[in-house]
Amino acid sequence: MTARPAAPEMRLHTLPNGIRVATERMPGLASAALGVWIGAGGRHETADETGVAHFLEHMAFKGTDTRSAYDIAVAIEDVGGYLNAYTSREATAYYARVLGEDAGLGLELLADILTRPIFTPEDIELERGVILQEIGQALDTPDDIIFDWLQEVAYPGQAFGRPILGENEHVKAVSERMLRGFVARCYAPERIVIAAAGDVDHDALCRQAEALFGHLERRAPPAMEPAKFIGGERRFEKPLEQAHFALGLEAPGWNADDLYAGQVVATLLGGGMSSRLFQEAREKRGLCYSIFAQASAHEDTGLFTVYAGTGGGEIKGLSELVMDEIHRAAAQADAAETARARAQLKAGLLMGLESPFGRCERMARSLLIWDRVWPTDETVARIEAVDTDAVRAAAAKMAGSGKLALALYGPVSDTPTPDALLARLAG
Repeated sequence: MTARPAAPEMRLHTLPNGIRVATERMPGLASAALGVWIGAGGRHETADETGVAHFLEHMAFKGTDTRSAYDIAVAIEDVGGYLNAYTSREATAYYARVLGEDAGLGLELLADILTRPIFTPEDIELERGVILQEIGQALDTPDDIIFDWLQEVAYPGQAFGRPILGENEHVKAVSERMLRGFVARCYAPERIVIAAAGDVDHDALCRQAEALFGHLERRAPPAMEPAKFIGGERRFEKPLEQAHFALGLEAPGWNADDLYAGQVVATLLGGGMSSRLFQEAREKRGLCYSIFAQASAHEDTGLFTVYAGTGGGEIKGLSELVMDEIHRAAAQADAAETARARAQLKAGLLMGLESPFGRCERMARSLLIWDRVWPTDETVARIEAVDTDAVRAAAAKMAGSGKLALALYGPVSDTPTPDALLARLAG
């Protein structure tokens, strides 16, 4: 019998100022992934600050009190590693991938860019231009920008509905004062998690984290405006080859009892080639080339999304089919497709944890959301506990809210109104 590899060892330590350090040693690996996750993102911005969290992410690599942008790049690439970052609505992450022997350097570089950035006027102007180009590229990519539009109409007039990249007028107004003000208000130690996985030494990482981040003072975590799903429509007519269709319903948030039931519903409806929407819309009726569904969870809400790209002549039939299949899932979801969707979610979770970055990201996000790291077997058990009744109930709850968000781009004049689509959901 072949021996199974030793299980990763997860350890957690809290520094005196509230920063948490989480590690998982993965036997047999020579590399490590490590990063700093901050529980502050787009939804923590004021209306005037829209895009600042993402702007900060760009500025982090432009230079510090001790290193130029070139010095940062050379330092990490001299050891064959890399640095990167991302901004979401509820968090910002800065991370590195290195060989285990260079984990200390990786954390030192991350501390440098986060605690000693210089924000020169020249670099701010340079990066402003880069971000404006990024926004322009998104606006020229219908199957990219349509998700920002969907978020805006789902949560209008709210921080949660504003685009993470910001809008041109806001990006043009970003200043050093705004950047430093957001850091001072939102980068609170209690909302910072340092996570590492792979070939890592927990005790050594904790000692280094204390030396590099221990001087940060405790302060109140950032306030967050509650999200309220409202719904509505944004329809942009343009003579394109494809009509882009995105539909949103409110889904369970991270703390909802039916969180995983909502995830199973999304997978069952549009998570793969065997899903209802793929089979009905593409395989049986040829109404589209691409179609999928997903459910994203957040602290106090979630968003179930269906996206499809189709021709202008097929948009009416396709949109009606989507509503019909959601309605049918609420009444007719069966045991076989429920089990298949559960298997997809379980496999996706476990496959993702074979990556050091997947493991450290999961630890950090779990601590920011729940103040604990869920053992993998507990998460798997919650997924496997979702039965057909739970799937039908979650689908019925999403379908029966009476609210719907719709974003349309291209030859979309034949798309039914939100009220007409909601009527189909009601049966």
